[in-house]
Amino acid sequence: MRLSDFDYELPEDLIAHEPLARRDASRLMVLPRGTGAPLHRTFRNLPSLLRPGDLLVFNDARVIPARLHGRKEPTGGRAELLLVEPRPGHPGEEGERWYCLGQASKGFHAGQRLSFAGGLGAEVIAPEPDGGLEVRLDRGGDALLAALWTSGEIPLPPYIGAPARPAAQDPNAARYQTIFARRPGASAAPTAGLHFTDKVFAELDARGVRRAMLTLFVGPGTFLPVRTEDVSLHRMHPERYEIPWETASAVAETKASGGRVVAVGTTSLRALESAAQEDCGVRAGEGATELFVVPGHAFRVVDGMVTNFHLPKSTLLMLVSALAGRDRVLAAYRGAVERRYRFFSWGDAMLVL
Repeated sequence: MRLSDFDYELPEDLIAHEPLARRDASRLMVLPRGTGAPLHRTFRNLPSLLRPGDLLVFNDARVIPARLHGRKEPTGGRAELLLVEPRPGHPGEEGERWYCLGQASKGFHAGQRLSFAGGLGAEVIAPEPDGGLEVRLDRGGDALLAALWTSGEIPLPPYIGAPARPAAQDPNAARYQTIFARRPGASAAPTAGLHFTDKVFAELDARGVRRAMLTLFVGPGTFLPVRTEDVSLHRMHPERYEIPWETASAVAETKASGGRVVAVGTTSLRALESAAQEDCGVRAGEGATELFVVPGHAFRVVDGMVTNFHLPKSTLLMLVSALAGRDRVLAAYRGAVERRYRFFSWGDAMLVL
């Protein structure tokens, strides 16, 4: 497969730069996995498009204010960090170690001290070969989270174009978060879940559609551009996930009763397929996934998905193409452009089933 096989023309004015007033007011394109033309609905219609006994699996990761702007000590040079994932610390060590992406005037070096707003400090442990670096923040746990909400920024995607501001002062911070977000640690939102409301949940419950949660801490690797024309050369950045026993049990029960497992978002799909077992169930527990889902992938767990409209040439578009077929997906995207659907994180939704 070639990268150019997943390209399409997207007018810039179709990129959603702000959320709708109501989460469930977005449009919903329904794309059958087999034959049949797409249907055009609104997200509030989702419960009526599912069957009693189907299972929706959500990613309950909570976005943290993972972007920090500060200074290098003692020079005062500019420094920026994006927290990606925690690392094990040394016994007796204060604070927390994190793998980060970073930018700084004249780069970073081991032992470099960094300071941020609100008195938060950090030490560079070492730059890493992939261009990232390991740092030790001088706070951990709840104290670190409190400091991040005071001085950090929610790392909104650059195409949104929102001004940078501390999370506590950012009106977009709550809307770049699902209403069921529970476990803090993600540096990007599982955006397919942004459309769900309590009203939609109540209607799903009334229809007999089951719900289950897993956690995948979404990082920048999910959105890492593919830089080679040969798609097979691309490597995904590992992302941590956890599947509770209750969710693994719900998947097994759904499969046994003839229901459909519908992943809410690409991250839920990747976690489920990464934990797949021979009997179409999933393993409960923790793991890390580098799964790159492209056309030809043999789905073992997931029967359908709720997703947004993704960037041209992205791994996310390739994943949707693996589920519904590249030609069908690109034709559906061309139709979405013609009908002026809204694209990307705060855009409209698609149900592939």
